[in-house]
Amino acid sequence: MNTEEFSALYREHLPALSKYLVRRVPVDVVEDLASDIIEIAWRKRKQAPEGKELAWLYKIAGYVVANYRTKTNNRNRILALLIEPQSAPSAEAVALGDQDLGIAWAQLKPSEQQLISLSSFEELSVSEIAVVLKISSNAVSIRLHRAKTKLQDLLELQLGEENER
Repeated sequence: MNTEEFSALYREHLPALSKYLVRRVPVDVVEDLASDIIEIAWRKRKQAPEGKELAWLYKIAGYVVANYRTKTNNRNRILALLIEPQSAPSAEAVALGDQDLGIAWAQLKPSEQQLISLSSFEELSVSEIAVVLKISSNAVSIRLHRAKTKLQDLLELQLGEENER
């Protein structure tokens, strides 16, 4: 089959091939899959049975549709694994949901936020925090006490300003 014969075959059977695809895949992929089918048919044009070209194209289309569905199913399974599970918000997100507490929290140094988070949200002991931060347990106790006191003072200041308004 030469190029001209193949082009004539393509033009003749494209409408039927498109209808075949529309019944089996989403409309937005029909053109791409039809293109894939024609590309495969071109490479295998010497295998086309004379007089049964449309049936041969349908056979190729069946494989292309099956491959499309497999890829789509695999992609959906992979995406499902990547979707973050729906669960309750973290303790930190709940705490920061309180506007006054959020404002006070934002005024803490990152190191103070980290200490309070490890203690309150992650529920680590002083000795566990010491391991995380690579400092002594005594230093953790002192810094954690100071950070909590500072947060409390900032929150009281924030609430006092709010009451004045």
